[in-house]
Amino acid sequence: MHSILLAQTAMASVAWTPATGGVMIISNVLAIAIGKATMKDPGTGPALPMPAMFGGMGWPALLATTSLGHVMGFAFIFLLRSYGLV
Repeated sequence: MHSILLAQTAMASVAWTPATGGVMIISNVLAIAIGKATMKDPGTGPALPMPAMFGGMGWPALLATTSLGHVMGFAFIFLLRSYGLV
């Protein structure tokens, strides 16, 4: 409970900037690359409208990797913000 309140208090002062957006984009691209390299068959499930753009990944793989990317982005932004870099 304390950690949730701490995170909400710390992140309440974070305003969106182009730098935070850039960190989130880089985090998602990194997560997609990690997922593409480690998933057994990322092309299973319904296909994306432009599968070549995402390396042949299906919807489930894309949703999984971008979910991971957002978690990573939150952590990176929180860390960089604590050091005053973003």
